[in-house]
Amino acid sequence: MNGPGSFGAGRAGAAFDPLSFTKKPHTILSGLAAIFSMVVFGSIINEGYVNMGSERLHCVYNKNADACNYAITIGVLAFLACILFLALDVYFPQISNVKDRKRAVLLEMGFSGFWTFLWFVAFCFLANQWSRTSPKELPLEQATDAARAAIAFSFFSILTWAALTACAVQKFLLGTDMTLFVSDPAAAQTPKQPYPPNDITGQTTIPVTNTYQSPPLIETVETRPPAYQIPPAF
Repeated sequence: MNGPGSFGAGRAGAAFDPLSFTKKPHTILSGLAAIFSMVVFGSIINEGYVNMGSERLHCVYNKNADACNYAITIGVLAFLACILFLALDVYFPQISNVKDRKRAVLLEMGFSGFWTFLWFVAFCFLANQWSRTSPKELPLEQATDAARAAIAFSFFSILTWAALTACAVQKFLLGTDMTLFVSDPAAAQTPKQPYPPNDITGQTTIPVTNTYQSPPLIETVETRPPAYQIPPAF
């Protein structure tokens, strides 16, 4: 992730290295976030609805259907977003436009931060509703493991999405390394001042330094002061 180039990526058109890509922190975090999302919505879909003394299925979290629906919705969307951002990360080095790279990083940063907040709400919501659920409503501890797993992995999702947000912020702060576009990085730091154009012809003129120096002062009759007298010769 911290490679040289624009927003953490190398030059556009660089060859894709699958081994290096799988070792990147962003790739690992995205994979973990996708797995945690699957555990949350999978647990609720499979065992989150139970028959509590009636023919109708109720949400295991205090019979609150909103709790189950909310966790399933953000879990599925989070899983799809992880797949999308992984694909974008693969394609990112191929984006040659710096502005497009910036938009992609801003999109990832904003989405990751927003989903961190949504997972925090999901964890609090599920934990609150689970604390209000009476054990008598769950005969033989039906769906207890699934309900607790969804709460636990909601908490883990907060950490992973917060880490993804930090990665996106770090990529954004890297910005653009302009030294990639010059052959001598030291020369890029000291820009040369162009010569001013000629006022008449409009062409650039190179100033010529006058190297002429006046000859040393020679004493003559004209340069002598009036009161000066020539000493007699012996």
